[in-house]
Amino acid sequence: MRKGNGKKAAFHTLGCKVNQYETAGMTEMFRSRGYDIVGEHEFADVYVINTCTVTAMADRKSRQYIRRMKKLNPRAIVAVTGCYVQISPDDVEAIEGVDIIAGMDEKHRIVELVEGTQAGKSPEKDDFVEMGPVTSAENRTRAYIKIQEGCNRFCSYCIIPYARGRLRSRPPENIVEEAAALIDAGYRELVLTGINTALYGMEKDPDNFGLEPVVAAVNELEGDFRIRLSSLEPAVVNGEYVKRLFQYDRLCHHLHMSAQSGSDTVLERMNRPYGRDGYMELVNALRQFDPNYGISTDIIVGFPGETHGDFRDSCRLIEESRFCRTHVFKYSKRPGTAAADMDGQIDSKIKNERSEELIKLAESTSEDFFRVNINTVRRVLTEEMSPDGKYFIGYSDNYIKTYIPFDDKIKLNSFVSVRLMSLMRDGMEGKADEM
Repeated sequence: MRKGNGKKAAFHTLGCKVNQYETAGMTEMFRSRGYDIVGEHEFADVYVINTCTVTAMADRKSRQYIRRMKKLNPRAIVAVTGCYVQISPDDVEAIEGVDIIAGMDEKHRIVELVEGTQAGKSPEKDDFVEMGPVTSAENRTRAYIKIQEGCNRFCSYCIIPYARGRLRSRPPENIVEEAAALIDAGYRELVLTGINTALYGMEKDPDNFGLEPVVAAVNELEGDFRIRLSSLEPAVVNGEYVKRLFQYDRLCHHLHMSAQSGSDTVLERMNRPYGRDGYMELVNALRQFDPNYGISTDIIVGFPGETHGDFRDSCRLIEESRFCRTHVFKYSKRPGTAAADMDGQIDSKIKNERSEELIKLAESTSEDFFRVNINTVRRVLTEEMSPDGKYFIGYSDNYIKTYIPFDDKIKLNSFVSVRLMSLMRDGMEGKADEM
């Protein structure tokens, strides 16, 4: 560790788990160069904003945070990176107070950019840019491991392939090395994440690819830990594929699978290469293995051409799938995507009404999922204490936020066998099953 230089750096992250991972990597870079890391609302010498551009709202939030952090210290260096920079660099450059605009392939040398050095050649887009083992996050329970970058799918509504570029997969030996370092550092849950993890390795072998070899290799490491997948793209996998994952005992019984719509017509317009039946095949395969397997999803409402019947199909998909969590998004037109020029753009009032209805349905469905878990026993990783000190809080393997009454036999960052007893405000209360 380099001796402190007396300077302070602060970070703000918008968007996905990949951005969170990359911010953690940049944080470690600054710390290793002697910077003290402070909170985003504190006075700092350097502010780094890692932006998102998945929706117009994300763009707006990115601009707001850039201006807000500059006000904390007008003399600070403000460095902006992330997807918004990649897609709309001129918009970012026009924001008063921005000192550095770093593209996606420059995050790994953000410190050098901040310190005014331009030495070294930027990496080619065809390579996976390593940020080094990310092991210094304050929370020592869960860590993210980025296994791939980019996407070749070009869904008609999505700007991310333009922001993140073509698919690049991380060498498996580097993934395993980082996983081992994280386990040694005390992390108990490793989350394999990426822009489209199901495409891992496709650029090298289009006929034989997938993240199963990575899961298998990490699963063989020694230590008391578990593996969680941040997402699995239903456009790539099928029921037989997910069944092969069941053999890995460290893998959590939870998957995030973005449905985006329950209507075959809308899915076709979205350029999603699967239908409702294909999606339900995945759901049924998971639930046959474990009736209480946690499945979360994303649903877009108000996509161009979405009829009332299409919307009702999405409602039925939520009810039939019994999702543990559903993220509802109102369609946001992104210039440069095919959907932005489609006929049948939906009025904002209709989008708001459909969004509100779907959110209520999603909340009800989550509660139904919690109820069927009553009196079941799940493995919970304790991550924090409630502010009043009455509960240990953590997530079960099937992704239920769990509150365990305080017991001096229980320790933070440990696995506890918990019997789930009753519903709480955003999860379930349980009791240690065998202490």
